[in-house]
Amino acid sequence: MTNALGLRPLTARSVVLSTLLGMHPPRLRTRHLVRVGELFGIAEGTVRVALSRMVAAGDLVQVDGHYQLTERLLGRQRRQDESRSPRTRPWDGTWEIAVVTADRRPAADRAALRQAMSELRLAEIREGAWLRPANLARPRPEIVARQCAFLTGRPEQDPVTLAGALWDLTGWADTARALRSALDEADAMAERFTVAAAVLRHLLADPLLPRELLPEDWPGPGLRAHYERFESGFRDLLTAHILGS
Repeated sequence: MTNALGLRPLTARSVVLSTLLGMHPPRLRTRHLVRVGELFGIAEGTVRVALSRMVAAGDLVQVDGHYQLTERLLGRQRRQDESRSPRTRPWDGTWEIAVVTADRRPAADRAALRQAMSELRLAEIREGAWLRPANLARPRPEIVARQCAFLTGRPEQDPVTLAGALWDLTGWADTARALRSALDEADAMAERFTVAAAVLRHLLADPLLPRELLPEDWPGPGLRAHYERFESGFRDLLTAHILGS
């Protein structure tokens, strides 16, 4: 079950990273991060070693006595926030279609495009052709604009069938329900924190389709509500026992 839910062992790095990703702005003093570690039974020395390694790896920078996320991880935080509170717009049945037009692309450019398309929640129907319902409001990164031409259109086939072929909606929903149950059943803070981190990773994979294309019992909104309750309680705990020090 642990592997099926994508739960990862709780480490000093994961505690520091998850805590900062949930903060706005994402920055804390060393003593506060040490106290976060104490909350999960992680020794001060272990937290300090993790902080040094994260700086060396380009995950964190030190500014004015604080550790804060680097630009790369700020991008992850923005995607995480978008997954929690999606910026959607009314859907009129049209789809956005991206067709790769660039020739002789280096491997690095192809990999960067694939990552960007995933973050834009586009699905690849065949090599070089990506699409999704046009219900999301988000900017397109330069790597996408440079390599692709964008069109809008409507599928001739049933859009519900097409969505089911492009995304594994059943698999996503099954995992979402399992994570929701695990968050309800977890007692210790460390266990709830671990499950909550897995919830965020899972929300990043939500295709954010229009309601018209989703099963009636789609668990996305319920999973978000469960996470928000956990996050509110954890934020209060930080304020009372850590940031107030």
